[in-house]
Parts: sequence; structure tokens; C-alpha cells
Amino acid sequence: MDWQTKKILGDQFISATDSFGANFVEGYSRFHYLDKIKFCYNSRASLSEARDWWLELLLKRKKIDQKIYTRYLTVAQPASLKLQNFINAVYKAKNDDK
Repeated sequence: MDWQTKKILGDQFISATDSFGANFVEGYSRFHYLDKIKFCYNSRASLSEARDWWLELLLKRKKIDQKIYTRYLTVAQPASLKLQNFINAVYKAKNDDK
């Protein structure tokens, strides 16, 4: 990527991707169920932003090739599913705790 693309699109894509992990870790460390879930929702939104907006934009503008696109999705899709399963488990634990 040229410098301008890295600065504008690349930084946004990396920030969204990093935010996915950072929010999950922060939420995982929270004690209260609803606090955990709030951070998981933030994490899910960041992953969606990276995958559904920035990654698609990078591919559409031919800034990345299909191989890189597919490689990212290979990691992002299962991560999204695992995150949703974790959210469901936290809700279940909260309800079982009553």
C-alpha cells in the first residue's frame, strides 16, 4: 500500500481489529456479568467494522488481494462465532446465578 492508503485506510482497519481484542480482554476481566457483556458487544462491533467495512473497502479499492482478504476472513469468522458463544455463556451464567 502507498503511504496515504496506509495512513487513512490501514490505520482505521488496524484500529478496528485491535479494538476487537482489546475490548474482549477488558470485558473478560470485568466481574459483573453485564459489564462483561457490554465490552463483548463493543468487541463484536469492532470486529464487524474491521471485517464488514474496512476489509471490504480495501478489497474493493484493490488495496489488498483476494488471498489476504480470505486469510482475514478465515480468522474473523470463527472469532465472531466464538465471541457470540461467549456472550451467550455469560448470559446463561448470569441467569443460572439467580
